[in-house]
Amino acid sequence: MVLKLENVALRRGGKWILQNINWQIESGQHWVLFGLNGAGKTAILNLLNAYYFPTHGKVNVLGMEFGKTYLAERLRKQIGFVSSSLQEKFHPGDNAFEVVLSGAYASIGLYETPTDDIRKKAVELLENLGCIEYANRNYETLSQGEKQRVLIARALMAEPPLLILDEPTNGLDFIARESLLEAIEGIAQKPDGPTMIYVTHHVEEILPAFGKTLLLRDGKVFAAGNTREMISSNKLSSFFQIPVDVLWHNNRPLLSKIQ
Repeated sequence: MVLKLENVALRRGGKWILQNINWQIESGQHWVLFGLNGAGKTAILNLLNAYYFPTHGKVNVLGMEFGKTYLAERLRKQIGFVSSSLQEKFHPGDNAFEVVLSGAYASIGLYETPTDDIRKKAVELLENLGCIEYANRNYETLSQGEKQRVLIARALMAEPPLLILDEPTNGLDFIARESLLEAIEGIAQKPDGPTMIYVTHHVEEILPAFGKTLLLRDGKVFAAGNTREMISSNKLSSFFQIPVDVLWHNNRPLLSKIQ
């Protein structure tokens, strides 16, 4: 079991942000967390990374039950987390290679001398993700797509059992988006790769590898199950509360509003 949320509710600033969240992910499953802006996706991610603790309910992530022990630092070292919010935290002057190396220590910035094995692993990840050519460039000079590839490589340095990708294609053009999605699909296909959660509000980003989807609306689970059932015309028409049509092509969904 990778994670289990049981009747989880979260209250912040006098407002219920999440209510009655039940979600279970088993090892090897790849899930989409789908919801519009303001649905509560970020709140769930903050829970999974132990930045928030539930007001009610039980949270168990990677075998660690919240409230039973101090787990925040230990847990975060086992979760690969990729978010555009991380991009602003790296030190000016750090190059892409140094950013990836820092993932071995779960630190922002490189404060230890990496071993030869760690350096070799970083090079392999940069090569696998197609970013070795700009390994020596300053991270802040990279394009958005290049930055996201470097962040994914960084997240994989510690071989996390869980990889969370928080809207990784934000700000990318079509070509850069599809190139990054191809790299993500490659990670998902590896038999020894991490369980993955892909967070998005764009159905066209949902890859074939993500066989499960949770639909989140207004801080509650609207539905959860097989992606083909969740990302369907009937289900999403009810979810969006407007008539929509979902067309699957090349194992990817396309969404349009019915006029």
